[in-house]
Amino acid sequence: MTHTLASLPIIDIAPYLETERDLVKCQSTSDALHNACVKYGFFYLDISQFIDPSEPEDLTRLAREFFALPQEEKDKIGLEHQDNARGYQRLKQNVTNGKADNHEGIDLYKPVEKPDKSKPLWGENQWPDIPGFEHKYEQWIAKMKKLGLIVMEAMSVGLKMTTEEWMELRAQVDDSFWVMRIIGYPPLPTDDDGFSCGAHKDYGCLTFLYADPTRSALQVFLRQSGTTASDLDGLPAEHGTEEGMWINADPVPNCVVCNIGEMWEIWTNGLYKSTLHRVVHRGSNYRIPFFFEPNFTANIAPLPAALRFVPSQDKESSNEGQSYKSVVYGDFLLRKVDTNFALDGKGKYD
Repeated sequence: MTHTLASLPIIDIAPYLETERDLVKCQSTSDALHNACVKYGFFYLDISQFIDPSEPEDLTRLAREFFALPQEEKDKIGLEHQDNARGYQRLKQNVTNGKADNHEGIDLYKPVEKPDKSKPLWGENQWPDIPGFEHKYEQWIAKMKKLGLIVMEAMSVGLKMTTEEWMELRAQVDDSFWVMRIIGYPPLPTDDDGFSCGAHKDYGCLTFLYADPTRSALQVFLRQSGTTASDLDGLPAEHGTEEGMWINADPVPNCVVCNIGEMWEIWTNGLYKSTLHRVVHRGSNYRIPFFFEPNFTANIAPLPAALRFVPSQDKESSNEGQSYKSVVYGDFLLRKVDTNFALDGKGKYD
């Protein structure tokens, strides 16, 4: 079942937005981020001092306008016209755990130099021919990129990183190979198993999700020993053998839902863990996740600051406490994205 008694923490990023920062307040925010990442891997981020509430409302209005277009109009910016990654994906074209998701969407990625649509991820973004659409979304992208760097800095303080260590980490994300999805969820058919997007972990760095007010849509799996994880309304179990429970992460005014991806799990050598989550919908809704990711060429490896959290006895039995192998983010991303879409029943680039 899902539980409403357990709830994710709400963390105010405002202290890090000040020109003259209050170090005590900043430390409090960083400590809250650290605790949330250790315990949940998810949290609400209060960005009321960072955005105007009308901004995401405009994005939702534009998304609704696009998804209401005739299918042939939407198909004009289909994935197949570019690199099979950038553009519009039809209903059930996206795949999670080998199963088609009940949503449609537009996928956008960081623009690249010398685009080549014959290369995976290296094409050009495709925008709907709707007045104001590209401009409004470009503004949101710029803000989310800025927010990503702010949250990364705050997290570095929570990990007790030195200034030099933070600058080294910053250099891995200062040219973020970001991704943004604009997702429309139609009502689920009555014979559906209940998932608009199956259980999955995000494989990047930070996800900032703006969602419409629909309740009980986003569900987060909280690991908890001794807890049997049954599922809402008879939905199939998607958490394997892990013990824990599914909780609803309902939208909170002036907040985005934030979660950490697998790159943070590597950076912290497992201290922070990317968390399973899924989407269940009964109505017609819209969600706009922004994925703040490392640089495409960044080499992601356990951070010295994270390894300092490892007990000394554990260090003696391992390679200085290091157990996670390093990865080049772009290589890791290409392997993951290849299985995300169903084109004639095959993987994305098959």
